[in-house]
Amino acid sequence: MIYLNGKFLPAEQACVPVLDRGFIFGDGVYEMIPVYGNKLFRLDEHLRRLQNSLDAVRIPNPLSPSEWDSMLNELIQRNGGGDLSLYFQVTRGSALRDHAMPENPTPTLYAMCNPLKAPAPEVLEKGVAAITREDIRWQRCHIKAISLLPNILLRQEAVDQGAAETILIRDGHATEGAASNIFVVIDGVLCTPPKGPMLLPGITRDLILELAVANDIAHCEQNISPNDLVAADEIWLTSSTKEILPVTQLDNSPVANGQPGPLFHQMTALYQSYKQHLRAQ
Repeated sequence: MIYLNGKFLPAEQACVPVLDRGFIFGDGVYEMIPVYGNKLFRLDEHLRRLQNSLDAVRIPNPLSPSEWDSMLNELIQRNGGGDLSLYFQVTRGSALRDHAMPENPTPTLYAMCNPLKAPAPEVLEKGVAAITREDIRWQRCHIKAISLLPNILLRQEAVDQGAAETILIRDGHATEGAASNIFVVIDGVLCTPPKGPMLLPGITRDLILELAVANDIAHCEQNISPNDLVAADEIWLTSSTKEILPVTQLDNSPVANGQPGPLFHQMTALYQSYKQHLRAQ
């Protein structure tokens, strides 16, 4: 069951007009929220990021926060509850094809659920491979836009090489992955690039920093160079659906000893404890 413009209906019955600007231009924004035991993961933070994206591209928000809460929770129940990956997007709606924005648009709102699969145990035990590439995307990557063709091309380069992700380099600094944020551990300090227009402000990224503060883990937000990636003791990928993945091979070379590091195991345990607390609420 999906939600489309005020109605819950089977996905195969859902239709949008061919003149929808999301279909023609990729003119819209989106969010992805994990659901653990019927509980939405950090809903307020996701809705705040959604509002920031909508404001940046000048699309009116079709729902109030309480309406979002009600709709998303009903969608969870209509899909059987449990652990889910919840995706929703807002486009500018239908209009005659013109690059100029239509006045007083009626946004299109679409939401769906899929089963959420935890990372495979062998992935957490052995880690994943990643490659590095130049960041070819636009200069407003903090907007969670549905027009993701550059990310698709960059991610496919990793897939073609048997890797899990592409870590992006812009102006001599690592920004993020094609579909993830990045962390490195250098000399026992957990570091991640600072927020700004060149990377998405990840909800999971922020939680990891909160857990670091709460558990006295040395951490910082600072620029990360390609040399830092090469010298790192640990590299992680993070996202709402990936959670935390250790990178143990980068550009066909091992990261440190080629095994997930101790800080990864500590943070993973803290993250899983946070999830269990959410389920138990």
